[in-house]
Amino acid sequence: MYEPFYGLSERPFSITPNPRFVYLSQRHRDALAHLLYGVGQGGSGGFVQLTGEVGTGKTTLCRVVLEQVPENTRIALILNPMLSPAELLRAVCHELEISIEGTDGSLQQLQERLNTYLLERHAEGERVVLIIDEAQNMSREGLEQIRLLTNLETATDKLLQIILIGQPELREVLSRPELRQLAQRITARYHLDPLNEDETEAYIRHRLQIAGAERCPFTDDGLRAIYLSSEGVPRLVNIIADRALMAGYAREEERIGAGLVRAAAREVAGEEQEQDGGWLRGVIAALALLVVLAGGGALSWLMLQPRESAPQGGNPAWEAMLEDAGAQAAWVEMAALWPGMDAAEVDRACRGEIVEGLACLQLRGNWSFVREIDLPVILRLADPADTYVLLAGLSEGDALLRHGGQDWRVPRSQLDRRWRGDLLVAWPDTGVVLKRGDSGALVERMKRLAAESTPQPWTGGVDATYDEPFRDWVVAFQRRHGLNEDGVIGPATRLFLRAPHGDAPILLTENDGA
Repeated sequence: MYEPFYGLSERPFSITPNPRFVYLSQRHRDALAHLLYGVGQGGSGGFVQLTGEVGTGKTTLCRVVLEQVPENTRIALILNPMLSPAELLRAVCHELEISIEGTDGSLQQLQERLNTYLLERHAEGERVVLIIDEAQNMSREGLEQIRLLTNLETATDKLLQIILIGQPELREVLSRPELRQLAQRITARYHLDPLNEDETEAYIRHRLQIAGAERCPFTDDGLRAIYLSSEGVPRLVNIIADRALMAGYAREEERIGAGLVRAAAREVAGEEQEQDGGWLRGVIAALALLVVLAGGGALSWLMLQPRESAPQGGNPAWEAMLEDAGAQAAWVEMAALWPGMDAAEVDRACRGEIVEGLACLQLRGNWSFVREIDLPVILRLADPADTYVLLAGLSEGDALLRHGGQDWRVPRSQLDRRWRGDLLVAWPDTGVVLKRGDSGALVERMKRLAAESTPQPWTGGVDATYDEPFRDWVVAFQRRHGLNEDGVIGPATRLFLRAPHGDAPILLTENDGA
């Protein structure tokens, strides 16, 4: 929208990783060196650990590493490590194209196949590297399993190099006494800090130049305001700069100063606008409305109608409610939604244990992601720390939280300050894993659900055979939903195929009687 006005050929601040826009500060180059150390001979079979705050560029660095892998190196990349030990080994075998046909899926047989493969690669003079992103989400059992993988060795060499990439919580996880054996095997550690002020300015100018800008539309004060508002986190830099450019275009201002940037930052944070920035919300809303009207759409706002949650005067009652919202209460609320579900079992499943007939996934996403799941979820809030509360409904402006059997309407702009995207979803599930070559009524049901999926449904036959074309469709489906692309239908893939949704409680909307 604003590209021609500022002489740009494309949007410079998209948050989607694009190798063309990669900017390597000194700290990013140091982090990259550690990752390449792990991929090369330097790792010596131990672990390499890279941590950093959300949005600092860890995944982008991982992509850069994959583009620089030596020819004699095989890489297994695990993007969703919230797996059981057996699922983790299956995912590693899939990434390395190791056939597991003829096995019973047990840990012992999977590890034997992997060990045989690693010995063959070692005999050919090749290295094998396992990279695990978002490693802070791994269960203790999963971490212990990858530690055991480092025991695969010859008389002189380790057969597998492992790189763990995660948020700062990963350091806390690995400091636990029960994981000390794994921590002792870490041969290199690096923590990726946000950019400093000079690096932030260089980062912004670099992306603008790649997008075709002949000059920087931000004033010096505007650049400094972006740094102060984002604290040097590249993802926030992108979001704030993009919003400021849109606002500048709406006001036809060729130069964007600190006032516009601060207003854009407040808009991003969901804060109430001050008088000098109150126009921005209206401008963005007007632009959005124009886009909708141009496409022939109609904007519909969903309104929730729970009982009143704010007392007369003082802080809203929901704030006091959150002070009392712990994990156990959230398990109770989740279990109450599903017939026969027990809160204690939800607790165990959501803490990483295998519970027969029940699945629980720990995920990260935004409000659109929650709508896509279309089931009540448990939000883990950062403020108050370690608060867990059930999200029962969602509208354009409000969230419906359920605690103690009562519904509380909370403005999403207020909740955004407390929620960083961490969520859990639990539902009844058999735990069965379907793969190519399987057959039966459950496969037929998955194909039927796939045929109803949008926007790219399965168009093949709806029969009881899990054939190669259906596996290819499943891989593409998993890619679209950010799942592990293994072509295997487990609980996570069934969730996004809407397998649990037949008689399930769904997010409340106006039509649902919220």
